[in-house]
Order: sequence, then C-alpha cells, then structure tokens
Amino acid sequence: MGKYQLDTKGKVAVAKYHEKNKPAKFDKKQQLEKIRAEYLKNKQKQTDK
Repeated sequence: MGKYQLDTKGKVAVAKYHEKNKPAKFDKKQQLEKIRAEYLKNKQKQTDK
C-alpha cells in the first residue's frame, strides 16, 4: 500500500464511500429494447412515405 495505511474502521469507510459513488450498472437488455423501438419507429416512417 501507499504511505498512509488505513485501519479496519477506515477501510470500511472507504468501501462505503466507493459503493455509494459508483455509477449505476449498465443494463444491456434495456439498452437493446430502446434501440429496437427506435429502429421500428424509423422503419415505420420509411414505409409511410
């Protein structure tokens, strides 16, 4: 480790901090559903012309 070593209490505090500040998990299924809906909408516009 570095120059400053953490005791168990400090390690817990750091772990809690990082847990709170990490970004939301990326949801692949939701992303695919969004792309699919967009594609279908564009496809519908093309057939309407």
